[in-house]
Amino acid sequence: MRALTIRNVYEKSYITMPFTGIWEQAMGQPEHNGCWIIYGVDKNGKTTFSLQLANYLTTFDRVLYISAEEGISKSFRDTCQKVGISTSNRKLQVMEYIPIGELDEKLSKRKSPRVVFLDNATIYADELKGGVFRQLLARHPTKLFVVVAHEERSEPYTAVAKIAKKLAKVIVRVRGLACMVSGRVPGGTITINEEKATLYWGMDITKS
Repeated sequence: MRALTIRNVYEKSYITMPFTGIWEQAMGQPEHNGCWIIYGVDKNGKTTFSLQLANYLTTFDRVLYISAEEGISKSFRDTCQKVGISTSNRKLQVMEYIPIGELDEKLSKRKSPRVVFLDNATIYADELKGGVFRQLLARHPTKLFVVVAHEERSEPYTAVAKIAKKLAKVIVRVRGLACMVSGRVPGGTITINEEKATLYWGMDITKS
């Protein structure tokens, strides 16, 4: 691999997603590849926010949401309805757990989804350990992987989730229906439910 001059660096082009509104304010115009992570304690809105984001990302490309922990349960269906995912949205595909080997094969096919949500890291802890997650990213350099993870002691739970956070361009910590966005982006807070988040925090979290 040859070294680049600064001119080469400045002239390099990138594939980005032209976010608007609250998404742009917190995440800017992020690159359309690599790794993002969404994490938080149970019952604080991780899946709700993840599905909101997945639905928004279909504005730009095809999205595969793997509901490995919850499956296609009634509560999952109810959350899809709650966040307003339309039955006419054919760019969003949903699957229950799929082994990483099968996912790798699926993503290698033409016209496969460009964005993959892994919900969640605990289910894939064994399959993605030992550098497998890094290898998966390397084999699919044009794909965006969004890892959803539980939280333990204020950090993502499982070793794979911790690696995902280190690699992530966008980091979202969900707490009390508020999503604190950080990473290689402008950063900010996106509320899942502003009224309930205000009740939880005792203030308007977006102005704190």
